[in-house]
Amino acid sequence: MRIVEAIIGLASGFAVGTGFVAFLTVLGVVPRLMQLSHSKSKIRWYEGAIFTGVLFGIYLSFGDVPISLPVIGLIIWGLFHGIFIGLLAAALTEVLNVFPLLFKRVGIESYLFPLLMALAIGKVAGSLFQWVLFVR
Repeated sequence: MRIVEAIIGLASGFAVGTGFVAFLTVLGVVPRLMQLSHSKSKIRWYEGAIFTGVLFGIYLSFGDVPISLPVIGLIIWGLFHGIFIGLLAAALTEVLNVFPLLFKRVGIESYLFPLLMALAIGKVAGSLFQWVLFVR
């Protein structure tokens, strides 16, 4: 019975991992982030950060050791979550070209960058608010 569970777990891990890589590839999050930040020479850092984040996420999901963080740790943790969600949302909108088309039709295309920054900063602030007040 343990062999069947191990095979199912391994197959599930391959499926989720493949989906995650395909998702990042289709969205083009990493190449777009490197392009915007002019940091193409730091590709190894991006790869290492993604790899480390995946391994840490697996540990947090399946590890038995609870992690207790002080308030400042929760703030930093929430900031990282907000940055990730903000980048993911920005990548989705970039792929779909929703905001540029909408702003052009409404006639406020000159405010595109400030409004996108307001959305990203609001997402970070909301994540921090949630983590600081509700996750303790």
